[in-house]
Amino acid sequence: MSKERSWTPVEPSADSPIPRGNYSPAIIAGDFIFASGQIPVDRTTGKIRSDESIEEQTLQVLKNVCAVIEAAGGRLEDVVAVTVYLSDINDWGAFNKIFGEFFSEPYPTRTVIGAQMKGFDVEATAIAFRGGTTS
Repeated sequence: MSKERSWTPVEPSADSPIPRGNYSPAIIAGDFIFASGQIPVDRTTGKIRSDESIEEQTLQVLKNVCAVIEAAGGRLEDVVAVTVYLSDINDWGAFNKIFGEFFSEPYPTRTVIGAQMKGFDVEATAIAFRGGTTS
């Protein structure tokens, strides 16, 4: 059964992970891209990198966020908001270091939440603005 939507789902690209559930990796709604939660899954093997450090998991998550945003026609520089979930809030410093290597000033808004997760330590969602300039 198909329903008309006022937004467009984004299909996974060769560089982005394939969803493991009933959701779109991202949607385009007007001038915005909404990326679903990305976990530290290796795009080539499909393996969740749960046995790696928080730094390595964070790097994979942010690469996956970037791949999904790019599949929707955006760029990392278009990201305006990121929500992050950490299984151990004490990993904030290690996560923040990698985040700072990935994003540059002016940084997008960000919320970091401690959360129970199953089989990995970090997940992130993002919103990107792909319409013209803001000034």
